[in-house]
Formats: sequence, C-alpha cells, structure tokens
Amino acid sequence: MTISSSLPITESEFYALKERFENNGQGHVFQFFDGLEPEQQAKLVSQLLELDVKRLNQIYRKAIEGAEAAVLNTNSIFEPLPDNVFESVSKSSPEQLRKWETIGLTNIAEGKVAVILMAGGQGTRLGSSDPKGCYNINLPTQKSLFQLQAERILRLQEIARQYRKPEQVDDCIIPWYIMTSGPTHGPTYNFFENNNFFGLKKENVIFFQQGTLPCLTLDGKIILEAKDKVAVAPDGNGGIYAAVESKGVIQSLKERGVLYSHCYCVDNCLARVADPIFLGYNIARGADCGAKVVSKLAPNEPVGVVCLRDGKYGVNEYSEISQELSEKRNEDGTLQFSAANIVNHFFSTEFLERVPTFAAQLEYHIAKKKIKYVDTETGETITPKSNSGMKLECFVFDVFPFAQNFSVLQVDRKDEFSPLKNAPGTGVDCPETSRRDIVAQHVRFIEAAGGKVVGEHEGDYEKLEFELSPWVSYAGEGLSEIVRGKTITTPAIIRTREDLIRLAL
Repeated sequence: MTISSSLPITESEFYALKERFENNGQGHVFQFFDGLEPEQQAKLVSQLLELDVKRLNQIYRKAIEGAEAAVLNTNSIFEPLPDNVFESVSKSSPEQLRKWETIGLTNIAEGKVAVILMAGGQGTRLGSSDPKGCYNINLPTQKSLFQLQAERILRLQEIARQYRKPEQVDDCIIPWYIMTSGPTHGPTYNFFENNNFFGLKKENVIFFQQGTLPCLTLDGKIILEAKDKVAVAPDGNGGIYAAVESKGVIQSLKERGVLYSHCYCVDNCLARVADPIFLGYNIARGADCGAKVVSKLAPNEPVGVVCLRDGKYGVNEYSEISQELSEKRNEDGTLQFSAANIVNHFFSTEFLERVPTFAAQLEYHIAKKKIKYVDTETGETITPKSNSGMKLECFVFDVFPFAQNFSVLQVDRKDEFSPLKNAPGTGVDCPETSRRDIVAQHVRFIEAAGGKVVGEHEGDYEKLEFELSPWVSYAGEGLSEIVRGKTITTPAIIRTREDLIRLAL
C-alpha cells in the first residue's frame, strides 16, 4: 500500500488504524486508498481518525435490535401520564402560576438559568438552504426566527432584573447556547455577527456543533460518498447530549453557576424562551428532566405523545398506540393520551452531566434514505433512485426513561406552539401559519390588556399589518397601563414602548 508522507499520523499508526477498521468489518473504506492523491489520503485518514468504528457497529446493532423488537413487540402496555408528574396551565390557579413564575424569574435573576437551542436544521423544505433560524416568515418587521427569540431573551433579562437583590453586582444574564450542524454552523454565526447578535452580548451567545455519524448501507457497512470521503449525517437532535459534553457546554454551565437549562427547537415561532413558569414549575418539583406539551387536537393527529410505555416515560408515535387507546377519554371529555410532544424541555445541569453514564443504553433510530455512494467494486459514483442506506439518529426525548424525577407541563397550543416545517402555501405548519399565529397572539396581548386593534384586514392575521416586539412584551405583561380603553389602528409596528404610547389612542 502506498502511503503518503503528508498523512497526519506515522506509518505504524496508519496500519493500526487500518487494522482497527478491518477487524470491525469496515476495511472497505480503504478500497481506493492507493489511487488517491496525497492530500486526498490525508483527508480520508483525518476523517477516519475521528470515527469510533467499534461504537458505530454497536449503535448499528442496537438500532437493528430496537427496530426488530418494535415489530415483534405488539404487547407493550401504554398508560397515560400519572397525575403526580403532570400539570396543566389552563387548570392551574393564577396564584399557582404566579408562584411558578416568581421561582423562575428569581432563578434567572440569580444567574442559574441558561437556554439551549437546537438549530442544526436547514430550511430545505421551505425552499431555502439557509439555517432555519434565519428564515423570514414575512412579519411586518421581516424579523427572522432567531431575532424573535433573541428579543424574548432581552425582555426576560429586563423583567428578571426586578427580582435581583439590591446588593447583587452581576448583571442579569441568560446565556444562550446554540447547537448548529456542519452545514449551518458558519452561516448561523455569520448571521448573528452581521446582526450585532440582536442586542445580546456576544460573549453570552455560544455556538457549538452537534456530532455526526457515518451513513451505513442497509447491512451496516460504512458508505463512501467519494473515494476519499465517508458519507456522514447529523446524529439527530438527541446528539445534543454528546455535544454538550464534548464541546465544553456543561463545563461552561458549571463555570457560570447555571443549574437549569431550557432546551427547545428553533422552528417554533411561539417558543417562550426560558419560560419562567415552565422553569419554576420544574424547579419547584425538584425535576431533573421535564417536558412541555400541548393537548392533542384529535385522536388521529400525527404527533408523538408523552406517556408511559411498559412503565417507562417516553414519547411514542401516534402509530404505535392503538386506535382504541388513542380515542379513550377522561370523565371531563379530554383525551387520556393527550400530551403532544413539542420538543421543549427542562434539564438540570446535574442531569446533563449524568447522561454519559447511560448513553450506551440510548436508542438509535433508523432513517432509510437515498444516499449517494461510490460502488466499491467499480469505483463509480451512484445517485440512487430508491433508499440505498440509512442514517442513525438519537432523539432528544430518548433520555426520559432515565430521569429520576420527570415532570410534564401542558400549555395552550395557540400561545406556545406553531412549528415551521412545510413550504410556503401548504397551509399547515408553514410560513403563513407562523405569521398568522404570531400576529394573532400580539392582538390577543393588546385585547387582554383592555385595548383594541382595528384597521384594514382586521381579523385576518395572515394579512394584518400589526406586530408587537417581544422586547416590549414577553407574554402580554406591561401593556394594560398604556392600552386599556384605547385603540391601535393598523398598520402599526410596535418596536419600542415609545411606539406603543404613540400608537395607542
């Protein structure tokens, strides 16, 4: 075998690497090595050095076993969430909500709370190659999802300052950890830098990349995307746990004195970032892991449900629960299996530290895909028309069974959940519905505070030219003293409190 002197390792180390892959049944990755240029050899070796091939094989076997077990095990026992881990905002008293909110804001004021954002996805299904958080849903201000979320953090920091002790010297900071992927890391950072981090301090916005796993053939062999490159894919949103450990996030949380983190997905335009009620609810209960959910719209709504399966907490796909069970109702008419997963979670720092102790037990899920590959016999690059391989993914909720004190809080869908997943014009979970739901919420904030919003397209929130910056109000607070008994006429864009005072007549 011809070995280039430009390799990042010695000759003996190279042969040890090659032997390791051969012993684990993956020696074919060196099939074209001799014919590569020196820089191509170095590129491939550098990539292979990063792969734990023995662990990869273990993950593959576990994923296959899990998939086979899911097919064979039709006798799983599903149970709704027990009352002792579940509360609903709609059924909680105003006094209880204030208590949770106060606990949350006090912990924010004391620097004990961080936000972890899962933002690795691209807007491919939206017709954009940009990171999904950069997407403009056509609000009157043309704000991106990232900007909306940044302004919620800014506002919450301002509110929490009122919960500080006078002698507290440190500023009130909610550090924002943003998990990107290979394709989105650079563009995401550049987007923030070009927008001056949306008013947040640069040192409090921390970017880190989730990991990747090689793509495999359907029989578990590593796929070569090119003769000098292994095909890889992000390891799913559950890759957050390995990433926060390996990229120094947990260490950073500890250095900052952060005890609790709110973790959510970038595509929910209504996400209440670092929601003090959700935080306070989990902190008050001593939870180490928590989930925020909304109520299912109907028994057949295609969403995952947080429930018990064979006595363990988890998220189960709607297709895994029988029609009979999915249609079961409580005495008050609500669905028994109603806790729809919205990828919105609470974690204690202690829990995130503990994940490596059970990481080997986490499920990996198989996603069969059309993956471009190099035929190892002919060297020809093949672009398949049917599924040619698999990506292995771990999901963020796969840790639920390992929580020592799990908690679930159900919130109102119209206030907190409007995902952006589909292309413009599809009518469901698309840019138009995201815009509609944000504008509708802003109008509700004004109406709940005793004001009115009138003007052209009144009631048509896909067209109404009205917007209230999260910097002015996080969740409807601080408005009544200005708008009660007054009317705002559209078009009206409220970027500051001064705009609100000027436009409320």
